[in-house]
Amino acid sequence: MKSYSILLAVFLVAGTSVFAAEAPKSPDAKSEAPVVHNKTLWEQIKEGGWVMVPIGVCSVLTLYLMGDGFLRVTNPKKLLPSEEIEAVKSLYRQGKYNDAYQFCKSRASAFANVTRVATSQLGEGKSATEEGVIAEIMKENSRMQTFISYLSVIGVCTPMIGLVGTVTGMMGAFATLGTSGIGDPSQLSAHIGEVLVATASGLFVAIPAFTAYYWLRNRAARVLHDLQDTVSQLMRKMPYDKLAGAHIGDEEIVAADPEWWVESEPVEA
Repeated sequence: MKSYSILLAVFLVAGTSVFAAEAPKSPDAKSEAPVVHNKTLWEQIKEGGWVMVPIGVCSVLTLYLMGDGFLRVTNPKKLLPSEEIEAVKSLYRQGKYNDAYQFCKSRASAFANVTRVATSQLGEGKSATEEGVIAEIMKENSRMQTFISYLSVIGVCTPMIGLVGTVTGMMGAFATLGTSGIGDPSQLSAHIGEVLVATASGLFVAIPAFTAYYWLRNRAARVLHDLQDTVSQLMRKMPYDKLAGAHIGDEEIVAADPEWWVESEPVEA
């Protein structure tokens, strides 16, 4: 009987400890647990301070310039349309240079613009034609690079704007330390958050802007190189001697002999 009493006491103690371990926590214990607050994206943007406004404007401009530049350097209808190239080749084979000029004038692609200028200069000789091609290609390069170059400006400026936010945030943090010390960590953490968010946001905009700038610039250079090769192929074996002095196109010729030039009168026999 004594042994049975001892075993019963052991089971009672073990059962009590198990129930005590599985018992739910009191409401007071739940209220003492720390509450974790995950910040939303909008809260993080507001934490960056006033510098997020110019950085946001730069981000919108970056998206616009990336889309505009992509359409400028990848759209075949605006650069080297194959149907226009074949049409000009066919007219050149037939010697219809005036028709080729009028055809290119009615189109708005980069190929048509360069070929139109080259065709109009055929009567001036090979050197004048090549100079006209180079000058028009430079114009096309300027048209494509006008907005692409702004991506480089944004890539340089946005980290600087973020750096301004970093400096102002650090100034606020040191001002808080100087007035209230570290007694209220929440005020100090707000300034530190402004520092980190502003810096990260500037880099977040600058990196894609620089990447898009170099990609679009290299793409534009390759397109212009292909354009120059295509026009040069059209001008191979061009009969400049037979076209010398010919006026191709409908541009008005405003140059005339100088007013002091007097032709000699014929001598009577």
